[in-house]
Amino acid sequence: MVEAKNVSREYREGSISVLAVDSVCLSMKKGEVLLIMGPSGSGKTTLISMMGCILHPTGGEVVVDGRSVTALHEDALPDIRKRYFGFVFQSFNLFPSLTAAENVEAILRFKGWNKGDFSMQARHLLEKVRLEHRKDFYPRDLSGGEKQKVAFARALAGDPPVILADEPTANLDSKNATEVLSLLKGLAEGFGKAVAIVSHDPKAEAFAHRVVFMEDGRLSV
Repeated sequence: MVEAKNVSREYREGSISVLAVDSVCLSMKKGEVLLIMGPSGSGKTTLISMMGCILHPTGGEVVVDGRSVTALHEDALPDIRKRYFGFVFQSFNLFPSLTAAENVEAILRFKGWNKGDFSMQARHLLEKVRLEHRKDFYPRDLSGGEKQKVAFARALAGDPPVILADEPTANLDSKNATEVLSLLKGLAEGFGKAVAIVSHDPKAEAFAHRVVFMEDGRLSV
């Protein structure tokens, strides 16, 4: 579904150069949970940001659904992201002035959803993550686990084939972390999504179909 071919990302500031990702080859497949582990600063987030068309590689190529996106103009990338990707971040990134349902509706509108009522689809997505009963609650009234579930519902808005989750359990207790990891595995196995998780959490290994390790910007053997 998504393939990184010898991708690199170099950051420069004046005469200082840092190679955050160094010639990495990695693929994501439908129906599979890919877990990327490694120490802080190893390049994990930079790698999935390139695979999700958020960052542009300074070397190599990213292929999405058989199409090379590396040479596309920056103006074309938002449409690629809207069509193919759902993103989950550890900081939740919910709109504080919107309810759980309205947070999901906002992403549906952003993605140009045109298959029926926005509110009905938002409720359906919250049902998928077992949070429909909290649909009218604001983020300030939700627990950390509930906020992350709203973030998952937003990631599913528009039915993207690829889910990228960056440290999705970092702010959760053990019970909620396990539930969130189960949800991610269910998305892959039950709905055929290609799922990539970046995590330090050793519990995540039990929910992954494939585990790779990064160190110093490279996949370690």
